Amino acid sequence: MADEPDAPRVERVDAAGRPGVSTVWRLRSLEAARQVLRARHATTQAGFTAEAIPQGYLEHHPILVSDGPQHDEQRRKVARFLAPTVVAVRYTDLMHTTADRLLAQAVADGGCTLDELALLYTVEVTAEVVGLTESSVPRMARRLEAMFSQPPFDVTRRDLGRTRRQWMQAAVNGLVPVGRLFLADVRPAVRARRREPRDDIVSHLLAEGYSTASILVECVTYGTAGMVTTREFVVMAALHLLDDDALRARYLVAPEPERLAILGEVIRLEPVVGHLYRRAQQPIDVSDGGQSWTIQPGDLVDVCVRSTNADPEAVGAAPLDLCPGRSLPAGVGEPVLAFGDGEHKCPGQPLALLETDALLVRLLALEPRLVAEPELGWDHLVAGYWLRGARLALGDGGPDGGSPRRGPRTSTSARIATFVRGLTRWRPEKTS
Repeated sequence: MADEPDAPRVERVDAAGRPGVSTVWRLRSLEAARQVLRARHATTQAGFTAEAIPQGYLEHHPILVSDGPQHDEQRRKVARFLAPTVVAVRYTDLMHTTADRLLAQAVADGGCTLDELALLYTVEVTAEVVGLTESSVPRMARRLEAMFSQPPFDVTRRDLGRTRRQWMQAAVNGLVPVGRLFLADVRPAVRARRREPRDDIVSHLLAEGYSTASILVECVTYGTAGMVTTREFVVMAALHLLDDDALRARYLVAPEPERLAILGEVIRLEPVVGHLYRRAQQPIDVSDGGQSWTIQPGDLVDVCVRSTNADPEAVGAAPLDLCPGRSLPAGVGEPVLAFGDGEHKCPGQPLALLETDALLVRLLALEPRLVAEPELGWDHLVAGYWLRGARLALGDGGPDGGSPRRGPRTSTSARIATFVRGLTRWRPEKTS
C-alpha cells in the first residue's frame, strides 16, 4: 500500500536555518528512486542508524552500512554464498528438512504461532549460511529478537532526536543482547572455524583477516537483516495467501518460478523495509514526468518504498491490488524496490524468497486455519512493520476444534494499509 495517497511524487522539505535538521527529498516515483539508488558512490547509507555508528574502531566497516569501493569488494566476495544458483543447490535440502521438522511439531501440538514458527525457521536456515551453528537455534533467535527493542528516533536529525536517557536506553538494549550473542553464538562459531574452516560466511571472514569484533558486527547484520526481517515476510505472505482462496490454490499447484513470482508480488505490495535512506555526497540530478531536480550534497533522501512499489506509472493499473504477473519496466523484478536497488541492493533476496517458498508451500498444504489475528506494530530501526500473535490451527483438532479456515474479516492488505497510514510519521518541518 502506498503510505501517503496523492502525495507528491518528488517532494523537497527544506530545513534551511534549522541546525542539525536535514533537508529531505521524499521520493515516491520509481523512476526518480532508481536514479538515486543507482547513482554509484554519490550517496552513503543513512538508514539503520548508519550515521550514528562510530567510524575507525573496526578495520572492516559492516557491509550493511559501508560504502564506496570497500562495500563493492565486500559484496563481490560474499556473493558466492548468496547467489541464486548457490542458494538453490546448497541449501534447498536444509530448507525442506527444517520446514518439515518444525511443521511436524506444529501438527503434533495442534497448531502454532505463525511468527514464532517463521523466526525459528529463518534463523536455522540463515545460521547455516552464515556459520552460526554451534549453539541453540531457539535461544539465538531470542537474542537476535532482543536487539530490536530500541527507542524511536528521527532520521532527519543528526542526533536522531534522542534524549540522553533514550541514548542510554539504546545502548543498554543494544549492547546487552549483542554481548550475549557474542558469548553464546559468535565466539563458539569462530573458535570452531579457526580449528576447521567451512564453506560459510564466518569462515570467509576469518580468511579475510577479520577480527572477532568485526565478525560479531557482521553476524549482527546478517542476523537482523537475514533472519529476523525475513520472519515478517513469511508471516505477511502466509496471511495474504490465507486471505485469498483462489490465489492459495494457484500457489499450491504452481511450479517454483510462478510461486516465487507470487511471493515477489506480495513483498512488492508489503515491503518489510518501508523506507530507504541515503545521504547525498555529490549533486544528483533526478527527473520524473518531464520535471527535473538536483539533490545537493548533504541532503537526506527518503525512498518511500511502499509508494514507489505502488507507482502506477511503473507497475500499471490497480497498483494496490495483488496481481502476480504484472508487466514491469525493463530491469525491474517482481519485488520492485522491496529489496532495494543499486549498490546496496539486499544480497539475500534469493535466499529470502526461496526459504519463504519452501516453508509456505508445506504449511499451506496442511490447510491451516487462522484462529487469532496478528498484532501490528512499527519498527523504527528497519522503518517497517512487524506482525505478532497470528495463531494457526493445524490438523483435525487444535484450539478451535476444527473451525473454518477464517471467518468474516478485513483483508490483510486493507488492514496493513490502514495501519501504515495511521502511523505517527516524522515530519522534519515539525521538529523542534
